[in-house]
Amino acid sequence: MLEEQVINKNGLDVHLVSTPKYKTTTFVLQIKSSLTQKTATERSLLASVLKSATNEYPSRKQIRLYLDELYGASFQADVQRKGENHLLSLRLEAANEKFLKDKVPLFKKSLSFLREVLENPYLDENGNFSEKVIREEKRTLKQRMESIYDDKIRYANKRLLEEMCKDEPYSVHPYGEMEKVDEVTSETLMQEYKRMLQEDDIRLYIVGDVKAEEAEEAVSIFSVTSKTEEAMNEGNDSEAKEPKEITETDDIQQGKLHLGYRTSITFADNLFPAMQVMNGLFGGFPHSKLFMNVREKESMAYYAASRYESLKGLVLVFAGIEASKYEKAVDIIKKQLDDMKQGHFTDESVEQTKVMVKNQLLETADSARGIVDLYSQSVAADKKRDLSEWVKAIDSVTKQDVIEGAATVELDTCYFLRGEEAAK
Repeated sequence: MLEEQVINKNGLDVHLVSTPKYKTTTFVLQIKSSLTQKTATERSLLASVLKSATNEYPSRKQIRLYLDELYGASFQADVQRKGENHLLSLRLEAANEKFLKDKVPLFKKSLSFLREVLENPYLDENGNFSEKVIREEKRTLKQRMESIYDDKIRYANKRLLEEMCKDEPYSVHPYGEMEKVDEVTSETLMQEYKRMLQEDDIRLYIVGDVKAEEAEEAVSIFSVTSKTEEAMNEGNDSEAKEPKEITETDDIQQGKLHLGYRTSITFADNLFPAMQVMNGLFGGFPHSKLFMNVREKESMAYYAASRYESLKGLVLVFAGIEASKYEKAVDIIKKQLDDMKQGHFTDESVEQTKVMVKNQLLETADSARGIVDLYSQSVAADKKRDLSEWVKAIDSVTKQDVIEGAATVELDTCYFLRGEEAAK
């Protein structure tokens, strides 16, 4: 099992997973901040601007040519929502020089490039980000935002979270808001960049055939530091209230039914593995209750599944249905959860789900990017979970644990996006 080693060099935490499994080395600079409406749009744009031009490589073309020199290294930047944190990630994957005939110091060159991107961006004569680069990246960001609206499942999920978590940081989309994109200026972007370097928690993840001494020496070029802060993922302790019911219309044929449930169990909780199994049995796999009863047995839905957002404490249900079947579909989905709370499932189904949850976990850990995602959850939740212990914890989940987990799940919001014609 791949284990993580944390090295602190000049204040920067380096999370090293040393393994001969890959012929490439993966580097991920993760920059964590609180998720807020005030900064989400600028941080989202900042990720793209940093990726597009540095002082030494002042255009996308020059960056691409340099990546070619690094034996075709790949480089990406993106933003994500992790619990109530906003995560800006710079990812670089390069060949491991041990497998090259030419003795090129790719490890050090890769780290130097990442430092260049983060700490030495391309600026104009006034010390601000280039207006030309910002203009191009604003256009790209708007296109990404529009693509959410075009994908009605993603759009319905976005609207569900906006309504369900109104007045909570989790309602903020990591891309920010379309209306605020044009308000971002080179000056405000520079202010956010400086604030980010001074205040955000910056960490470097390295996965590959690398020794701790090599990593410790090479990362000393960074001047940024990791700033540990209290995890913001406190779960849901709000008082029980009547579920909200929201219906909206759009130019669509197939209705999108999204139900948002809350649970007090998060990644840091002892019952977290049981909640993973509970969600798997509820709607996570093809043998789940939602799939078998809502989609297959009742033929109520084109798809029916659930996802457990463990850093926030949410269980989200998605189903594509005909508008005329709305009430019946909601009733059947609710009944599946009630059955879980009452233990109406077999020990065999629990064992089958445990196998599938473990396979899913090990499959994620099979890729370098997946390894980083798994270990970064521990940082976000302030709860260390080694992979081997995690798998053992899933193995030990009982039917009673699953019932206890299901008992904490309560419906908060029912969101339905239906066709305009069907609403008449």
